[in-house]
Amino acid sequence: MSLHYTFNVKKDVLVVRLDGELDHHESEKLRKDWKEMLESKPVKNVILNLESVTFMDSSGLGVVLGRYKEVLQLGGEMVVCSISPAVKRLFEMSGMFKIIRLEENEQYALRTLGVAS
Repeated sequence: MSLHYTFNVKKDVLVVRLDGELDHHESEKLRKDWKEMLESKPVKNVILNLESVTFMDSSGLGVVLGRYKEVLQLGGEMVVCSISPAVKRLFEMSGMFKIIRLEENEQYALRTLGVAS
């Protein structure tokens, strides 16, 4: 299975929705497209919706971590939401939740970043 993704801007928040498998085959294209969105849109914060991600490996974590660092440079915050148990375990084992906040769903994450849904 491949990876599909969408980008949606709400105020100063870039909402990234992933669907499928984020592995080394898919990471580079996502990295490029996501970076382009951060550079071309007036956004500060990112919500990463992982509800439909069925698999993620270390290269996927690398993409997330790289964009997290870019968001920090913008003075913003990255929030992960709607995470599956398998991907949540990967985030926990890698220590990602020490730097990236987890919220239950996209609507709540938007509210915590000051965007009414």
